[in-house]
Amino acid sequence: MLVGIVVAVSALLSCAAIMIHSAMSKESETLSESDLEIDSRADTQTQREEERVVEVPAPVTVTIEPAPVRDTPKETPVSSRRPAREETPRSTPPPAPVQPVPVAAVISPATAPKDPEQNLGTLVFVIDDAGNNLRELEPFLVIPGPLTIAVLPGLPYSAEAAKRIREAGKEVILHQPMEAIGGQDPGPGAIYCGMGESEIRAILARNIAEVGPVKGINNHQGSKVTMDREAMKTILAFCAENKIYYLDSRTTAETVVPAVAAQMGIKIAERNIFIDNEQNKDSMRRYISGGLLRAQRSGLAVMIGHTWSPDLAPLLNEQFAVLAEQGYTIKTASDIIN
Repeated sequence: MLVGIVVAVSALLSCAAIMIHSAMSKESETLSESDLEIDSRADTQTQREEERVVEVPAPVTVTIEPAPVRDTPKETPVSSRRPAREETPRSTPPPAPVQPVPVAAVISPATAPKDPEQNLGTLVFVIDDAGNNLRELEPFLVIPGPLTIAVLPGLPYSAEAAKRIREAGKEVILHQPMEAIGGQDPGPGAIYCGMGESEIRAILARNIAEVGPVKGINNHQGSKVTMDREAMKTILAFCAENKIYYLDSRTTAETVVPAVAAQMGIKIAERNIFIDNEQNKDSMRRYISGGLLRAQRSGLAVMIGHTWSPDLAPLLNEQFAVLAEQGYTIKTASDIIN
């Protein structure tokens, strides 16, 4: 019986505990829902407040009163131009010493000094390629001064051109065609590498007979032959035997002519300037000016032009007298060798 009482009491206590727990759970749920409603209302209120913060407030105009103006001296505006320098009277300087004629002035007759005692150097003008026609040659024959003209052999007007050059008092030389590195056709009566001594001598003799008598020989093309020691020994020996000079046109920087001539004890001439690399007067003036500068420095300039340059003869014709007045001496190629 005691056991039954204990069981009954335990059951009552369990029921009471269950009822109390159930009540607490409901209260907790009710509180949670209230909290959620409060949190939701709080979030909504916060969002509205943030939106109100983002709104741009109306601009506020701030008025700044100017500072009191002080009396200061006004500055004169600065000009962007440099002020002109005041000239001060100076004593008259002594006359300057006579200076060499500037190269840039040699083409202007008005600036040419007239000092017969002044010697600025020797000039030699050589005109190549005569013999193609007489029309291109004629303007060079009336130039008032020494001129050396080289005549090509084997052309329709070779002999007549040489005759007219001599009659005009100019110097005639043979413009001997020679083989070039580039393989261009040098024209009739040419000398080629590989020819024997007798063949080279026969060609030279035949060409001189056509256009001679001549004072000398220069090469037409010939970059390959003038690099050939054996060929040049034969040509220079022929010139020495016939008392004619050799003028190296220097169609290649690798020419052996000066070295061979020195070895043989033969005096030669060498070209310094090609005048008409470009076919206009301004360019030719520049090249001539370069020759004049060389003459001033070394005493001599040999310049080569061509009959087919239409502006060259008129340019030389107007300048020969000017160059002489400036103090240059104009000679033929034979003059500088003999």
